Amino acid sequence: MGDTPEGSSSAAQRAPEPDISNRMGFWGRLHWLLFGDRKNLPDEFTTVATVGEGRAVAPANGLSRGMANLRQMRVEDVAIPRVEITSVPVDIDLESLIDVFRDSGNTRLPVFDGTLDSPLGLVHMKDVALRHGFNGRNPETFELETMLRPLIFAPPSMPIGVLLQKMQTDRRHMALVIDEYGGVDGLVTIEDLIEQVIGEIEDEHDIEEEELWVEEKPGCYLAFARTPLEEFEAEIGLKLVEAEDEEEVDTLGGLVFMEIGRVPARGEVIPHPSGAQFEVIDADPRRIKRLRVRVPGVGAAVPGPSMSGPALSGSAVPTAAAAE
Repeated sequence: MGDTPEGSSSAAQRAPEPDISNRMGFWGRLHWLLFGDRKNLPDEFTTVATVGEGRAVAPANGLSRGMANLRQMRVEDVAIPRVEITSVPVDIDLESLIDVFRDSGNTRLPVFDGTLDSPLGLVHMKDVALRHGFNGRNPETFELETMLRPLIFAPPSMPIGVLLQKMQTDRRHMALVIDEYGGVDGLVTIEDLIEQVIGEIEDEHDIEEEELWVEEKPGCYLAFARTPLEEFEAEIGLKLVEAEDEEEVDTLGGLVFMEIGRVPARGEVIPHPSGAQFEVIDADPRRIKRLRVRVPGVGAAVPGPSMSGPALSGSAVPTAAAAE
């Protein structure tokens, strides 16, 4: 009953319809989520749609939670603050520009005329290398202005999903955040936005998961806020906490919080009575995530091998604050 003349059932003849969400790909899913027909929205996006409309529905999975971020989060929530932006003036010479690329680890840099509030565009390391090589040949023919690529400018209140879609459409990977007075307030890369959807993207400049700190150069350490104080003090040979406070704080992040009595903002520098300085590299309104620690009187020391403490099992790796 129900068989076709060939003897096979109609149910067997009909191949299962492939999952449309699998056929769309990441950018297709993103576009459908932001601009598509809600009646045909794939099931995995239903949660995102209802959350975006203000109805409290628990996300179905991690991707749905990430997609919900596209509607709920604003550019100001993910932007690198102005104090952390590495940028260069348009009249910089070739040798100095190569040094900035090398020291910052960035592949793209904003270029300004006079001050950062007068941005002209961005320079890509690849363009410099193609024209002048990595060693900076023919510096006399160097003209930075001829290599500038356009930037995107975004207000702090723009939903990150809108900016992400614009970046993908325009094929631009960097945006400057412009405040109501026309000044530059921060910077966002496409990596910063994608991380809100799929989680952290690690690159060669991130601290490895098994490391609690890494010595960037003599006397300068990049460390997780969860680094045990006792182990870090042994590494740098400096006492950071008084004996009476040892039972109150046991991590670098806890020490910084104790010093100022609040969670500091990204880019904030906190001096320590010992002469050390703590620069906040990554933090959110609830906790400190990563710090750069500068130890006094070690700048001239001969560099040794990078050291790292043992990993703490079950600890989450904080998001990196990359400018790129």
